[in-house]
Amino acid sequence: MGKLIWSFLTSAAFSLAILLSAQGHAAEVVGVTTDAAKGKKGAVTSPTKAASATTASKVAPKTAGALPSVETAVFAGGCFWCMQPPFDKLKSQGVISTRVGYAGGTKENPTYEETSAGGTGHREAIEVTYNPQKISYRKLLETFWHNVDPFDSRGQFCDKAEQYTSAVFYKSNSEKVEYEKSLNEVVKNTAKVKGEVATIAKPFTNFYPAEDYHQAYYSKNPIRYKYYRNGCGRDARLKEVWGHSDHE
Repeated sequence: MGKLIWSFLTSAAFSLAILLSAQGHAAEVVGVTTDAAKGKKGAVTSPTKAASATTASKVAPKTAGALPSVETAVFAGGCFWCMQPPFDKLKSQGVISTRVGYAGGTKENPTYEETSAGGTGHREAIEVTYNPQKISYRKLLETFWHNVDPFDSRGQFCDKAEQYTSAVFYKSNSEKVEYEKSLNEVVKNTAKVKGEVATIAKPFTNFYPAEDYHQAYYSKNPIRYKYYRNGCGRDARLKEVWGHSDHE
């Protein structure tokens, strides 16, 4: 009798286990566990709620994590050490970062020595990364103009060679139009010195970052930077052309 009861209980337990297993499997097939989304097994939610969540995720607009608009502008204004400070000052207004380098030439990955020696077709230049929703390309052009001598066709200040001549490298027709507008409004109407503008506009073709020791040179070597800048007569000439120098 004991064996019969044990056999009956064992059989009932086995049947119950099969039933529970089947129900558990069915729940995994038709349901979605809230913890499963976290990589865990947990409580089962209803298929209706799961479908509603899926539908809602498809309908909801994707606004979170949207990247801000970012553009780059490239200018050549003589010694690139001196062109980085005025654009770095605009970081609170929408400039994201700056880096100096070589632009517009034919030599791939030029070095400072190669560019300085001439023959590469590159100019010392600066690349400005900015958010156009906060600061306009026109504002960058104004900053560029007020930090160069646009009437010098031989270079900039004490540096005389093609690699030191001033240029605007436009990346679109709209940038070219902005250059032409600023040429008339800023240079011809604002400059204290009158003459033929030597700064040219060229389609952007390339930009190669300069060696690390040239980046933010003004902050890494402030004494040498000031000695060079003063000795080159940059600020004295800027005052003659614009009536002031952004550096002072």
